[in-house]
Amino acid sequence: MFPRVTWVKAMAEHRLEITFTTGEVGVYDCGPLLTFGIFSELRDESYFRKARVFNGTVVWPNGQDICPDTLYAESQPAKPALR
Repeated sequence: MFPRVTWVKAMAEHRLEITFTTGEVGVYDCGPLLTFGIFSELRDESYFRKARVFNGTVVWPNGQDICPDTLYAESQPAKPALR
């Protein structure tokens, strides 16, 4: 099992900066999801920015979520943002 999400920040161009339980920080590109069913709502930048952490993954108010294993496996390493 991969690490879980402890912190998330929605960034420009539909990317998420994510901190995992290991302390690693990655950037996940949500762009490829934006034409897929329930995820199309994430195209709205103001809605996309409502991303939050719940139960170790990233979720949005209308039920969208991304598997934390996918977030970890497909994120690119990044330096942590100033919080």
